[in-house]
Amino acid sequence: MAAAKGGVCLCEILRFFYSLLFPGLVVCGVLCVCLVTALSVLRLLLQRKKKSVLTNKNGKNQMVIAFFHPYCNAGGGGERVLWCALRALQKKYPEAVYVVYTGDTNVNGQQILEGAFRRFNIRLIHPVQFVFLTKRYLVEDSQYPHFTLLGQSLGSIFLGWEALMQCVPDVYIDSMGYAFTLPLFKYLGGCRVGSYVHYPTISTDMLSVVKSQNVGFNNAAFITKNPFLSKVKLIYYYLFAFIYGLVGSCSDVVMVNSSWTLNHILSLWKVGNCTNIVYPPCDVQTFLDIPLQEKKMTSGHLLVSIGQFRPEKNHPLQIRAFAKLLSKKAKLPSSLKLVLIGGCRNKDDELRVNQLRKLSEDLGVQEDVEFKINIPFDELKNYLMEATIGLHTMWNEHFGIGIVECMAAGTIILAHNSGGPKLDIVVPHEGDITGFLAESEEGYAETMAHILSLSAEKRLQIRKNARASVSRFSDQEFEVTFLSSVEKLFK
Repeated sequence: MAAAKGGVCLCEILRFFYSLLFPGLVVCGVLCVCLVTALSVLRLLLQRKKKSVLTNKNGKNQMVIAFFHPYCNAGGGGERVLWCALRALQKKYPEAVYVVYTGDTNVNGQQILEGAFRRFNIRLIHPVQFVFLTKRYLVEDSQYPHFTLLGQSLGSIFLGWEALMQCVPDVYIDSMGYAFTLPLFKYLGGCRVGSYVHYPTISTDMLSVVKSQNVGFNNAAFITKNPFLSKVKLIYYYLFAFIYGLVGSCSDVVMVNSSWTLNHILSLWKVGNCTNIVYPPCDVQTFLDIPLQEKKMTSGHLLVSIGQFRPEKNHPLQIRAFAKLLSKKAKLPSSLKLVLIGGCRNKDDELRVNQLRKLSEDLGVQEDVEFKINIPFDELKNYLMEATIGLHTMWNEHFGIGIVECMAAGTIILAHNSGGPKLDIVVPHEGDITGFLAESEEGYAETMAHILSLSAEKRLQIRKNARASVSRFSDQEFEVTFLSSVEKLFK
């Protein structure tokens, strides 16, 4: 009898909870059905829009190949990859229509193409159409002082939606690292999607920085000092890494620019069967044409840095190390000058340059430090022709096209002892040294002093070794490996 009562009570309890949950389950079910239906209708409309775009004047269908590159008018290595990739595809698929989604609304398409030629010495074979996006501000890091990675990633979805609404391609390639756009184009746009990953949005190295409570450009001091905030951020990073892995796994083809990037993408995206290393294209031959002319120690020495003025490039380390080098000037019988060459994408980058100028003044080296912003290719080449040392200070740089350019030009490179420079670029060639690596301010200063103290003959031999090692990073090698990797998207 007691058992029966207990059974009755249990049934009543279950009925009570069911009465509470059932309406909610019904509502959720209805919402899911509505969402699936809406997405299906939307995809159908997008497919019809695609068919209307694909027909040319002769009534023949044309393949539309689109690159998502919101900052295509910037002057960094990522933009060189974009233009070389377009040029390679136009050679192989001349009948296709080529589209670039960009947020550079302050210029027109012709100005963008002229900028590509001026900065990279690249001209496209066939026309390219530009789809100008008005919501690029949604991916600006300045919009998200907190939860920046999440904010920019969600912002990229809206930016990708704006792009998709204007043009639905057959093949979509994200060439700038906005992985959250991939599911949008694949499942709603019905596109075959590929990615060229320069730098993972999040990496296990970033997780280790937070876990060990170290201060970095993406880990503020007030978080490192608070154990609770550090744990919260670590949980946030792990969750973000999981979602990043899901969206990245939507790629039909994945290309990465270095061994370092490969290791992280394989760990996060887990799509090893369609992932390949495609080294970025470097204009090696143009720089190899520069004659090797060793300066005498009695003349001045020029030190150059090539890289966009972004926080992760760590230009302050270059200036501080240079100031420390100048403090050892009694041991160096020549005048020294540091020239920082790079691109500015926006007002935030311009502000960083002003802060670097202020740092030079504070350290008393403003007379020996120059800034060259968005300079043309010929001027860049002239600086590399004259330079003795090329500086690069980014921790875990994914690759480093500027490093390869310095080595090809015969400039002795001094890069950070991590990432792509350590694993792929500044490595021995046939057992001979090709450059130098350092980590700390003191380490950079000491290594610069060491390079300048070498005999002219020794420096010349290092430069020759470096030049001999960079042919694997040429435009021609890039075209072969890139076309081989993306072939799956065109079958």
